[in-house]
Amino acid sequence: MSRIGVLAVQGAFREHIDVLTDLGAECFEIRKTADLEKGADALVIPGGESTVMGKLTRDLGILPVMGEMVRSGTPVMGTCAGLILLAEEVEGGDVHLGTLPVAVRRNAYGRQLGSFSAEGEFAGVGRVPLEFIRAPMITRVGEGVDVLCELDGVPVAVRYGNQLAMSFHPELTGDLRVHRYFLDMVR
Repeated sequence: MSRIGVLAVQGAFREHIDVLTDLGAECFEIRKTADLEKGADALVIPGGESTVMGKLTRDLGILPVMGEMVRSGTPVMGTCAGLILLAEEVEGGDVHLGTLPVAVRRNAYGRQLGSFSAEGEFAGVGRVPLEFIRAPMITRVGEGVDVLCELDGVPVAVRYGNQLAMSFHPELTGDLRVHRYFLDMVR
């Protein structure tokens, strides 16, 4: 059974925990650096407000520990704000972990009222529902990054080694396949 640490300082962490638990993973919340000492097979950085999440994780000392884990090969899934925290370039914003060779633009798909649903072909998974809420746009994909899903020709899901990141919220759709894909990465 995989032990997944889910960043729980802000955002949609509970929904990820519910989906991963349904798939048989053991999850725990990361709220302080001591939580990371429990040993995680993988990490999840959920959607939320990236500026707040970046500040809180930095102030609590979680960010550098998570960064070291990701750089040393611990699998990580970042959704929406999680994508922003992983990105090596954030247009008009701060870089947080900087482990994922992509550039992103925050809130590129519009504000809360501009939220929308779509469908897209996710490599190795099939057509999946895509839920966008104040979503970031991937504006540049670096060398070695695999694009797993696009919407209107723009990448919305990427993988780079041990890192899986999405502009959308798979935890809000009721479809478990993207999380199952992530758990396959962990195994």
